[in-house]
Amino acid sequence: MICGRGLACDTAARCIAEEKEYNKQRWDKSHMEPDFKEGDQVKHPVFPVSFVKPYFQTEEDKFPYRRKNPTPSEIVEVEDSTGPVKKIIKARKIRLNGKDQRQYLVRFKHQTADTDKWLAEDAIPDGNLHLRRFTPSRRNEKSHH
Repeated sequence: MICGRGLACDTAARCIAEEKEYNKQRWDKSHMEPDFKEGDQVKHPVFPVSFVKPYFQTEEDKFPYRRKNPTPSEIVEVEDSTGPVKKIIKARKIRLNGKDQRQYLVRFKHQTADTDKWLAEDAIPDGNLHLRRFTPSRRNEKSHH
């Protein structure tokens, strides 16, 4: 007994030894010692330095975890809308061309959330009506927090 635990341990040790021998034979078949002697001139693959371009590290490479300032999304025109407005979900202020501008996230009737769009107040069909409904609901949200 090699490991002192019986037949299972001996079998495992024998299997490991056989596997080592098998792997050695496979390695030896595909790997040979070089057939040149010390002092022989040999060729080896090289790459001309003239083909190498200089590497310039970008700001993104230097600081990979730095957050980028999000660019304000463009105002979507009414023609791009996808039907009548169901409700206004959110509001945000963005700076566009040096001026603060308020945009509203609009959900359209018979559409899912993935078709919601940010629109300027004047680009919302029946905007006054929907904004009157939206503003009181926002007041209620703030009072509950």
